[in-house]
Amino acid sequence: MIYDVLIIGAGITGTMTARALSAYGCSVAVAEAGSDVAWGATKANSAIVHAGYDCVPGTMKARLNVRGCAMMEEACAALGVSYKRCGSHVVAFDEDDMATLRDLYERGVKNGVPDMKILSQAELREMEPNISPEAVGSLWAPTAGIVCPYGLAIAAAENAATNGVKFYFDFPVSDVSRAGDVYYVSDGKETIAARRIVNAAGVHSAEVAGILGEHDFPVTIIPRRGEYIVMDKSVGNTVNSTLFVAPSPKGKGILVAQTVDGNLLVGPNANEIADADDVSVTADGLSEIMTGALRLIPTVSQRNSITNFAGVRATPSTHDFHICISEQLSGVIHAVGVESPGLASSPATAEYIVELLAQDGLVLEKKSDYIPTRRRDGNPKPFAHMTDEERAQAILRDPAYGRIICRCETVTEGDLKDAMRSPVPAKDLDMLKRRTRAGMGRCQGGFCSPRAAVLLADEQETSLDHIGKSGKSSWLVYDRDEEEA
Repeated sequence: MIYDVLIIGAGITGTMTARALSAYGCSVAVAEAGSDVAWGATKANSAIVHAGYDCVPGTMKARLNVRGCAMMEEACAALGVSYKRCGSHVVAFDEDDMATLRDLYERGVKNGVPDMKILSQAELREMEPNISPEAVGSLWAPTAGIVCPYGLAIAAAENAATNGVKFYFDFPVSDVSRAGDVYYVSDGKETIAARRIVNAAGVHSAEVAGILGEHDFPVTIIPRRGEYIVMDKSVGNTVNSTLFVAPSPKGKGILVAQTVDGNLLVGPNANEIADADDVSVTADGLSEIMTGALRLIPTVSQRNSITNFAGVRATPSTHDFHICISEQLSGVIHAVGVESPGLASSPATAEYIVELLAQDGLVLEKKSDYIPTRRRDGNPKPFAHMTDEERAQAILRDPAYGRIICRCETVTEGDLKDAMRSPVPAKDLDMLKRRTRAGMGRCQGGFCSPRAAVLLADEQETSLDHIGKSGKSSWLVYDRDEEEA
């Protein structure tokens, strides 16, 4: 089969673009180097839907950020993804910081960010009672929000798959050839043929441009690692909105925010690294994060930490998104250097990429049978989000919803089976975790992991020694007899 469009990369940009394209009568495939949707930066970022005041006016970042933020709530509602418009504060600690806030305010006005306000110390403290007494004011942006980034990407992928998009996982692009108007994209084992390519490969997007045949690519990607600490839900209400410090050239600095699931998130730092796939967490990094968090909220304690993680952002040398039709290769659209605010921008970025494909000659005719909402077989939402009446009805339909597997997050056997049978199914424990939150609670999977592994083995009709934690070769159970045989 020759696809009309192949998207390289199943992060938030790739999945939202796949969903947008699935509304039209063209054939679409997505090739992802990892074993799942949101394998790269999308599964490891701040989860903030930025309002758009930070971007330099006139840049593509500014335009897509403000547009994407305005679109996000509707997109989440259609996909059944939790979204909270909690607003954000950029906090000042001295007069120099206040000058920075005034500059950001002016940027925001030029970018079209609505309803911003510079608050006094008293106004800030009324909204955030736990803020440091050294804080002297803030820039308040009420349109900012929070969302689960990998949850949104998974939902977009499932919706796209429902509408006919084909996903290829464990498919790192290693070679591309061309015959006529068709590109043949290979991972060394399998080949996908497509007439058009969307390069949305995140931190490897400039590398993929070279593999596609783009010479002297104008953007260099600088891998920048950010480390985070996730705190228990018992301290999630420490803040009511997202708190930033005044930004520096490295980025928006250490933040303290509640996640959409009720945890407290602190981080990230920002350090350039040589290996774009290095997501290690360091003691120095965690110390740096806590120092920054304590400056904002003095009561934050690392004793409430339940896990740490790191992600790598694709910082472009141009300091702006590079989303355009290739000047050298016909049929290629680049979405390169989509760092923060890439999550906030994603609905608008997808919309823009579809426009570029149309400009490049792709015929786009709306499907009469397009399904714009995420379809769930059985129950429309997770058991933890149901009312008591909805839970009773779910259990009557299927007793599996009456068996709690993850106590910390109230995830049932029915929820796990839904995830295993979705249009983009979970095949290992981390895939289940990202879809259901089983294993994301206080015990970090200590109770539920063995039970979830058994359910995965049953669903796949295999033995436990073939069930992994995360992608290939991450086995949980070692079968010595099989090895000896």
